[in-house]
Amino acid sequence: MPETWFFRRLALPALEIQQFGVFSVKFLAGKLTSMVMSVVSPRRSIRDTVFQSLGVSYNHQKSCSYEHHEDDEQVELVQIGAERTKNVLILMSDTGGGHRASAEAIRDAFRLEFGDEYRVFVKDVWKEYTGWPLNDMERSYKFMVKHVQLWKIAFHSTSPRWIHCLYLAAIAAYYAKEVEAGLMEYKPDIIISVHPLMQHIPLWVLKRQGLQKKVVFVTVITDLNTCHPTWFHTSVTRCYCPSEEVAKRALIDGLDSSQIRVFGLPIRPSFCRAILSKDELREELEMDPKLPAVLLMGGGEGMGPVKKTARALGEVLFDEKLGRPIGQVVVICGRNKILASTLESIQWKVPMKIRGFETQMEKWMGACDCIITKAGPGTIAEALIRGLPIILNDFIPGQEVGNVPYVVDNGAGVFSRSPKETASHVAKWFSTKTEDLKKLSENALKLAQPNAVFNIVSDIHELALQRGPLASIPYSVTSSFSYPI
Repeated sequence: MPETWFFRRLALPALEIQQFGVFSVKFLAGKLTSMVMSVVSPRRSIRDTVFQSLGVSYNHQKSCSYEHHEDDEQVELVQIGAERTKNVLILMSDTGGGHRASAEAIRDAFRLEFGDEYRVFVKDVWKEYTGWPLNDMERSYKFMVKHVQLWKIAFHSTSPRWIHCLYLAAIAAYYAKEVEAGLMEYKPDIIISVHPLMQHIPLWVLKRQGLQKKVVFVTVITDLNTCHPTWFHTSVTRCYCPSEEVAKRALIDGLDSSQIRVFGLPIRPSFCRAILSKDELREELEMDPKLPAVLLMGGGEGMGPVKKTARALGEVLFDEKLGRPIGQVVVICGRNKILASTLESIQWKVPMKIRGFETQMEKWMGACDCIITKAGPGTIAEALIRGLPIILNDFIPGQEVGNVPYVVDNGAGVFSRSPKETASHVAKWFSTKTEDLKKLSENALKLAQPNAVFNIVSDIHELALQRGPLASIPYSVTSSFSYPI
């Protein structure tokens, strides 16, 4: 739970101010001219906080803030008139790793670009504040993508507007109050949605609270090409699209061109920084310095034909005539410990690195020459930044379908579901078709948008400046932030 409520957001309804009387109001203003104490408690309203502050005396100090932690409560003194830290609430869900990855990339970019000017919270409001089925979306999603026909049916059957508006209205009827309480806990100046189901109810909450024109609400779409219509809501301040194809769909679904920006998919800032050369990375990662390398991935859960593809690569990347390998393999198994254990037990004829869940994928990608992966948008965007030719070997029906032509039609890779055919592509790239590999790499770099996350946070910052701080709004207006629990 966030700990900061600022005096600028504190507000007393007009009737209560009249009950105070002129003397009480003058007393309050004089007593708290320099700074004010606010106590955050999950069961204390703003009105209670102001009443309590009347009977407490504080020493005037020049410092902006003083924090005291006791029994999970935080007391903070804020100098009136000083610039305050703005709260950014990023709404996400762990239904696939891409949503959290994008949320954390945006959070990190805010910290790098603006330091303490923003306080950023990444939250799954559904899981933390609601009940079934919203608080169980992660498990339900994982079950359906393992049985892809179920997911395909769910994706397409909920695409018509009247259907998804109906079920979102039903969800709102049950959980809008809980979501409202969750959102208001963080007192956001900016709300960023990186999930298709986190536009409608939060925007309804802002409208109910009278905050639509005071809180910046933006959507960052994390699907590269094919999008579910629930991504597009006409009431957002801004909709950040990863590609022109998605921007066209946003226009068709009713958004105005002034609401749309195409910057690319937000990728962790570490991918945008200068990194070591390929030779230095291979030395650091204890790889063969001379052999070309292929990176084989199965996502965070180690899904797809990873085992069969690894075996096929182990065979074709060993030249029987020369009696030596023509390439090396790095396999990222994610959280699939059984897969990692199985691969480690095999006697390989080529250099083979078996890795679990990795947090420094920029290094492994930087050390390799091509990549084999399913059509996840985040991995594709990262590979493009590193200029890696891509072999797509699988996709999730629905949102990942369009990622295949996005890569293939732009000459950045190929698609093959056959492990043997996939391995054959790699063997040719490493031997007789090295020029094809080079051309694919050049095309990948042309598609790359390494500064997307920085462009997004900079644009959000500009929106926040245009909107102005909530401190400039009269207290009677900001009284809607008082949400007693």
